[in-house]
Amino acid sequence: MAKIFKKSSGNGSISLYLGKRDFVDHVDSVDIVDGVLKVDPSELEGRKVWVQMLCAFRYGQEDLDVIGLSFRKDIWIQHIQIYPSEGSKPANTPMQDALMKKIGDQGHPFTFTIPNNLPCSVTLQPGPDDKGKSCGVDFEVKAYIAKEADNPDEKVEKKDTCRLIIRKIQFAPDQTGVGPKAAISRQFMMSDKLVHLEASLGKEVYYHGDPITVKVKINNETNKVVKKIKITIDQTADVVLYSADKYTKCVLNEEFGDSVNGNSTFEKEYQITPLLANNKEKHGLALDGRLKDEDTNLASTTMLRPGLNKEVLGILVSYKVKVNLMVSRGGILGDLTASDVCVELPLILMSPKPAGKVDINLE
Repeated sequence: MAKIFKKSSGNGSISLYLGKRDFVDHVDSVDIVDGVLKVDPSELEGRKVWVQMLCAFRYGQEDLDVIGLSFRKDIWIQHIQIYPSEGSKPANTPMQDALMKKIGDQGHPFTFTIPNNLPCSVTLQPGPDDKGKSCGVDFEVKAYIAKEADNPDEKVEKKDTCRLIIRKIQFAPDQTGVGPKAAISRQFMMSDKLVHLEASLGKEVYYHGDPITVKVKINNETNKVVKKIKITIDQTADVVLYSADKYTKCVLNEEFGDSVNGNSTFEKEYQITPLLANNKEKHGLALDGRLKDEDTNLASTTMLRPGLNKEVLGILVSYKVKVNLMVSRGGILGDLTASDVCVELPLILMSPKPAGKVDINLE
């Protein structure tokens, strides 16, 4: 059997089991969260056992909450009473059947259905001095012992709880379209001639860590010189839940020494690769939700279902590629009279779909 994720309470009365921690958002539906809770009723002392699933947005450090301000917003929460068992339950999944064989008679299966209008897991990269949980959107499955499911006046001891962070993620579709293309023609002062720039991407969707092909075509009809070509990739994290903030971070910046003389043409393909490894020091950079002791990627592009209320999504992530020409007059003044010619291309950056996963729908 595949790896099982387990977390036990401090007193050992309850243990939480999950067969996986990544749950896929297929845009029109989301994988169910199926797990099993092991309960030893000997130390419950008349209390009940609950499992809670929570989607929360954290936008500040919890240890700063000293004046009653909340730095966390619960986007969605659901409780299930596990012991004593209450109400009918859905049929066990194959994963739950396998877990029940391992756990035995004290096992109690549970299932959560995640609404398809919730955000995917996103973490904002903390600064070197930041402590506690990172800002962003995360999902948590928590089991606990209490008299009531959610009574603010009832204190639930830490020894009576156990929790696992999970991720809601999207994978790239198998079927994608052609790569985006953009063009611009720029006229300079004291000249009736143009510099034409066209740029395109090799395909519509790229995987994290794979080289991105940028094709550049230049038709320089002027007497100016294209001194160099710069390609950058910007990530924009649009925080839509509690404000209208947008944070743009450059995740790649490369300059190429190719020059294009006046009255000439140029065509070349460039390969660039944005990597989190090259952006570890950038505070606030959006990452795919991070699990403890596991590495992650730059945040994947947010794929939206048509008609979805964006405000509930917490953080929307997008990328764009910029191709920039530095054009100078040459001669004595040189770069003092340099100008830029720039085009932008949307970039979809995602993780590949593992075998057996269902495609998401781009339409």
